[in-house]
Amino acid sequence: MSSAESVVESGIGLEPLDGKNTLLPGKATPTGGTGRGPLVNGGPKVTANGLHDIEDRILRITGYYGYNPGYSSHRREDGLESHAETPGSETSAESQSYQTCTSTVLKVLGGLLMVLCISSSWVGTTQVVKLTFQSFSCPFFISWFSSNWNILFFPIYYSGHVVTTREKQTPIQKFRECSKLFGEEGMTLKHFVKRTAPFSILWTLTNYLYLMALKKLTATDVSALYCCHKAFVFLLSWIVLKDRFMGVRIVAAIMAITGIVMMAYADGFHGDSFVGVALAVGSASTSALYKVLFKMFLGSANLGEVAHFLSTMGFFNLIFISCVPLILYFTKVEQWGSLSSLPWGYMCGLAGLWLVFNILVHVGVVLTYPILISIGTLLSVPGNAAVDVLKHEVIFSMVRLAATCIICLGFLLLLLPEEWDSVTLRFLATIADKKSEDHGEELTESSIHTRSRSRANGAVSLPLA
Repeated sequence: MSSAESVVESGIGLEPLDGKNTLLPGKATPTGGTGRGPLVNGGPKVTANGLHDIEDRILRITGYYGYNPGYSSHRREDGLESHAETPGSETSAESQSYQTCTSTVLKVLGGLLMVLCISSSWVGTTQVVKLTFQSFSCPFFISWFSSNWNILFFPIYYSGHVVTTREKQTPIQKFRECSKLFGEEGMTLKHFVKRTAPFSILWTLTNYLYLMALKKLTATDVSALYCCHKAFVFLLSWIVLKDRFMGVRIVAAIMAITGIVMMAYADGFHGDSFVGVALAVGSASTSALYKVLFKMFLGSANLGEVAHFLSTMGFFNLIFISCVPLILYFTKVEQWGSLSSLPWGYMCGLAGLWLVFNILVHVGVVLTYPILISIGTLLSVPGNAAVDVLKHEVIFSMVRLAATCIICLGFLLLLLPEEWDSVTLRFLATIADKKSEDHGEELTESSIHTRSRSRANGAVSLPLA
């Protein structure tokens, strides 16, 4: 038989064999072995024991599904070993997951620190206002003076930008880049007045009404009523911005309104208490309107553009609203005497804390989770309550405590995400599946123990027919 010929057996072709090296099975080779030695001269390369070649032939004869010639288990084992010897992908995946977990932990810890700073700054602002009113009772002048400090927002942002980034820009270049918030032409006089005037008026009105409410009510009551702005934001967003309707947020808004009514009813619907509640609710309403309009017209603004906008509002307040304190002074609505007699220490401390609070709120949204920023504002309520009880010895009635708790609970309901219902259902389904799996494993283990005990006692279980 020549090497060019092929052997056909049962309709299945085998590999061509060399005539010189073809031996009958069982015959001895010149070296004393059998006919299962390694093949040469065009035959498939096999291992020393011939398993490689035999396995290839058996897989071909039996028509093994998915078989490729020359791809035996020996080669698959080699591939697995080579794959195991290069664990670079596993190492990179582990390092990537470790970095993700680390960044998440740092973000959460930074958010908790941000919550503490926001609540502390807002409590400090409210309490310093109460101290300032003891010697200087001019709320609009205080609001105007504090709003002027917004001019420092952009310089503070630019300083942080220079420190944290490698790209160096001059203040004028960065200012012009952030001026695109006003349009492609940048900040012109028309855009300056058109865009800044309504927001600056709402800002001043919110602060003024908040300070007026602090003259009538305790810091705890005012801070609790101010938390109702979250409910007003939802209602205005639902009506104006056509946001998604959520039943739980409607319930939260109803709870906020209930707390407002209970707060007004605490001392009867008369006197300073009722006026103070109305002023605080007015402050929350104007704050909600400011936020909804900001989202409508400037919703895509980044941190630099927000800093630019707040500094622009500070300039507008200094240029155009400075006439209002003068009018109030000459009409004897607010009289502050000589400038040297003003409590500049309290006023500068109040303006500084207010500026820090606004910076933390806007920066915290970028650095951490927005929900933590809202929680920081909410925590100002128990913080002010602690200060009022320990320092001012304020005694809260049960109606006021109940109203405060209802408002805070409604505020927390408003923090639920839009997909909270589906997320909750998936979480409950996961818990139910896990419990069922654990129960199945317990039954399996108990049956195994029962069988082992029966075998130990000599019992024999007969299979059912």
